Amino acid sequence: MSWQLLPARDFSRYRHTWDRLNATGPNSALLHPDFIEPLLQILAQGDERLAIYGDVTDPQVMALLTRRRFGIWETFQPSQLPLGPWLNQATLPLEQLLQQLSRALPGPVLSLSITQQDPDFYPRPEHSACLNTLDYIVTARISVNDRFEDYWSQRGKNLRQNLNRQRNRLQREQVSVRLESITDPAEVAAAIHSYGELESIGWKAEEGTAIHSDNAQGLFYTLLLENFCRRGMGRIYQYWYEDKLVASDLCIQQDGVLIILKTTYDETLTTSSPAMLMRRDYFEAIFNEGAIHTIEFYGPVMEWHRRLSEDMRALYHINFHRWPVLEKIRRYCQKFWKPSRDKQA
Repeated sequence: MSWQLLPARDFSRYRHTWDRLNATGPNSALLHPDFIEPLLQILAQGDERLAIYGDVTDPQVMALLTRRRFGIWETFQPSQLPLGPWLNQATLPLEQLLQQLSRALPGPVLSLSITQQDPDFYPRPEHSACLNTLDYIVTARISVNDRFEDYWSQRGKNLRQNLNRQRNRLQREQVSVRLESITDPAEVAAAIHSYGELESIGWKAEEGTAIHSDNAQGLFYTLLLENFCRRGMGRIYQYWYEDKLVASDLCIQQDGVLIILKTTYDETLTTSSPAMLMRRDYFEAIFNEGAIHTIEFYGPVMEWHRRLSEDMRALYHINFHRWPVLEKIRRYCQKFWKPSRDKQA
């Protein structure tokens, strides 16, 4: 068997093959073609490669790759994609695959990285003369396997009391609250527009990272959520104080796993935590529905995550150096310089 390298713009021709490989492996919404296609359409630079190992009609490995700089290749990893786009049959020898891939890629290849991997999907490989792994982030999740009352009673006393006080205050001030769940693809564009307006109030607007309905991020999330909502797998949660939107979560799901992709809230509110009130309400609905068994955050653990979950795990990068001497140099340099959360050690 050998590797074939194609322009990533040809991905749509192989979407069903990619979908089958995902379904027999991670089966993750983050690696579904409905996520990958808008990512390539809106956020790719144009020089990305689709790598296929084996028969193109029934491959054993598929991946999206990009050249980071001269001699350095990695999986295509825009910030909007929490996992690296790499799919392989777990029984295949990874180091041998990467050695063959490094020879197939154009130009000299010094190193090749598979970024942001979930140990639940692919167990972390052992280090060798040419291969090492590197911690990326610790992320949190919630297992939906009890009654909501049991789950909520295990949360911290301060959290439960604070939210109760906030809800009581809103009632005293005669502020009605409501939770909406948008699943109709025809309503997605307006919901993303509202999300962007709310996000533009806060610090992300100052840094230029906020979603707008007319920027690349806004277009990407609109196409993404429309894709998933058409299959009944997308949800946009909105939380309202009267007629004012105060919090919103963008979510997708697959195989009983709900993934919170992005969240925003009104940062001008100082007497309540609308995002936490919203999650408390829709978590209860999820527990009662029974269709979801896991809620995934797939972001760096923050204090509010710890209030909602004790289930943490580390995502990781795989770094392959084509020649053992390069790995020796890396280890020597690491004694004097240790980057924080870098993809390349």
